[in-house]
Formats: sequence, C-alpha cells, structure tokens
Amino acid sequence: MRTEITISELAKLMNVSVHQIRYFEEKGVLQPAYTGENQYRMYSLAQVYQLAHILLLRKLEVPVQAINECMHYSTDQQRKLLEHSLDGIEQELKRLQELRQCIRKVLHEQQSYSSQAEPFQRGAQPEVHLSRLMKLKPHSQLSASLLAEQAAGIPNLFESDIYYVADEQDTVTLYLEVQALGDLTLPGGEYLICHCVIQEEELEEQCDHFLTYAAAQAIKLAGPLVAIERSYLSLFAPGKLHYELKALIQPGAPVEGAASL
Repeated sequence: MRTEITISELAKLMNVSVHQIRYFEEKGVLQPAYTGENQYRMYSLAQVYQLAHILLLRKLEVPVQAINECMHYSTDQQRKLLEHSLDGIEQELKRLQELRQCIRKVLHEQQSYSSQAEPFQRGAQPEVHLSRLMKLKPHSQLSASLLAEQAAGIPNLFESDIYYVADEQDTVTLYLEVQALGDLTLPGGEYLICHCVIQEEELEEQCDHFLTYAAAQAIKLAGPLVAIERSYLSLFAPGKLHYELKALIQPGAPVEGAASL
C-alpha cells in the first residue's frame, strides 16, 4: 500500500492548484519525496506539512524567495514576523471598517434623498463644526490647480462633504466637517434644504433659484446659504455633482408647504 500521493492529489488535499505547487518547486521551497519510474512526482506526509507551512507564510505575506530563510528563523525572528503580520491585519481591518462606514453612509443618504417627494424641504439640522480648506475668489470655480496647491495631502478628500460658504463680499470659502471646534460653526436649528444633481457651473444658478424660492414663500433666512458638495453620491451620474443647499430659517418664520417653483 503506497503512503505517498501524486501532485494532483496534493493539490486537491491542500486546496491549491497544481501550477502553484510547481511554482513552489521551481523556486526551491518545496520538492517531492521522490519521482517515480513513470515520472510522477510523489509527496509524503512531510511534504504535506511543508506545503502547509509555505501557504501559511504566504498568508503572512512572506515573499516566496524568503520562505526557506523563514523556515530557520529564531524564536525572536518568528515573533517579529507574526507581530509585523498582525500590524498589517489591523491596518487592513481599519481600512475595511472605514470602507463599510462609507458605503453605509452613501446608501443611507441615497435612500434619504430618493424618498423626498419635493425638492425643497424644511427640517431640523444639528450643529456642525467646520475647518477651513481654501478660499475662492468671487464668481470663480474650484479648479484642479487650486486643489493641488491648497488641498494636497488631505486623505479621501472627495469621500467627505465639502461645504461652500459665501460671505458678504461674495467670497466663497470651502470647509471640511470636523468633530471638534474649528474655524466655523453652523448652528443647529430649522433649515430650508434642497438637493440637486447638476454640473458644477450650474451651482450659482441653482443658488439663485434657492433664494428666489425662499423669497416667494416668505421664508426669512437667518444665515448664509451653504452648498454642500457630496461628490460620492454622484458616483453613477457622470459629469454631474450632488449638492445639498441649505440655509438657517429665522425663528418664527411662516411654515408654508415646501414645493418647487
């Protein structure tokens, strides 16, 4: 009764491809127990364990060329290897958790936006703290060169909400939301809100439409008009961006039904 197995049996046992086993042999990290008269490679239990160790080291992201060296690591070197691998896993888990949070946010906001029957809504908004990103000159638009000059190095820039806030001189400042106190705080309260998916050059016209609507409905605004760019919601709208326009309503303003002009 034979105690060895063929390369195809080894591949099936260890859930790898024959090509992968041959690759390990070419790199000198795994050799068959012997080659039979029929030229079949034959593998004993020792090679099964050896392949298991090789596959584990590959999971630890050890290069194939370094596997033979790792097989002879000291206890201290083995510990450092495992600690390094654990650090990599922790970083990957953090990345996946952030990705899950981002996807959940997109799904929630898409559902919230699509469920709105009217383009203009009134609703309570919490206090928001903002950190200054850059300033735009009056009637100018965001450009790639401005981003490269002033926003370089900000991680996941367009996965975050970008706030456009105009002052009395028509200068627009861009902000990012932060958890602690920043350069500007938007107070909590009742806001007039409108969502739109438009081209960037249409934003100023859409802001004028927002203010015209507020005036027509006799809604007195107590703060600046804020445009929030949510480019991540524009994933499936090529050439367009998703904006949320909102402005704080002066307390005591009349409550008409919000409807499109």
